[in-house]
Amino acid sequence: MESSSVPSLAAIENWPVPTAAAAVVRADGTVAGSHGPTGHRFPLASVTKPLAAYAVLVAYEEGAIDLDEPAGPEGATVRHLLAHTSGLAFDENRVMAAPGTRRIYSNTGFEVLGDLVAKATDIPFADYLHQAVLEPLGMTSTSLDGSPAKDAVSTVDDLVRFAAEVQAPRLLDARTVLDAMTVTYPGLTGILPGYGHQRPNDWGLGFEIRDGKAPHWTGTTSSPRAFGHFGQSGTFLWIDPDARAACVALTDRAFGPWAIEAWTPFTDAVLADLRR
Repeated sequence: MESSSVPSLAAIENWPVPTAAAAVVRADGTVAGSHGPTGHRFPLASVTKPLAAYAVLVAYEEGAIDLDEPAGPEGATVRHLLAHTSGLAFDENRVMAAPGTRRIYSNTGFEVLGDLVAKATDIPFADYLHQAVLEPLGMTSTSLDGSPAKDAVSTVDDLVRFAAEVQAPRLLDARTVLDAMTVTYPGLTGILPGYGHQRPNDWGLGFEIRDGKAPHWTGTTSSPRAFGHFGQSGTFLWIDPDARAACVALTDRAFGPWAIEAWTPFTDAVLADLRR
């Protein structure tokens, strides 16, 4: 599927990856452009987290859980886990800091969230995600095959549906989504994987918030309000409220220097196309 209104999407042809696909979806849900095999299923790595967080927020709105109920380490809540401030380590069940004091990016925290929702709803988390988010959005090519932190597989076409939902929510109250894209526990420092120490390292509920971070995986011209996630499998999804658009790019090459080099000018070019 080729793109005309966002010609810069074709730059993925020059990325040093075996396979890549990308698309831009506007806030009104229309696809502004796409390039590459948008129906190809790619492992998402940590782009799984926004999907999982959305399901957790559905469980909250359904009354199965509360954002301020205890979860994870002593003194931590669901909100702390979603915002990577529970104090849990990156990939082990070890407490590194008191809740709310440091931004410690944690896969373990998302696994705790998955277990919590499964227990509260009596539905395995992968099934709950399917029923609460994937099925209603028509994301028929997406599945969670393990950890809610990193084991979803999806397509650009499906993630475009998710990005359209986040920009104009139907599954959640708009105020809940506003909370998710607003800094939770402001001012906390921490390491943004791949990009080093950030002061502050701002996150919402399951979404990373760009703010003034430098270096960063979005564009130099991205709005401070831009939010989203990238994955170690060479994937990203950003939503820029000021541009009134979102962009998804999926590849099958692990994140590394190539991505740091390619993604920022790519996003700047996409934003320039959208402004035209």
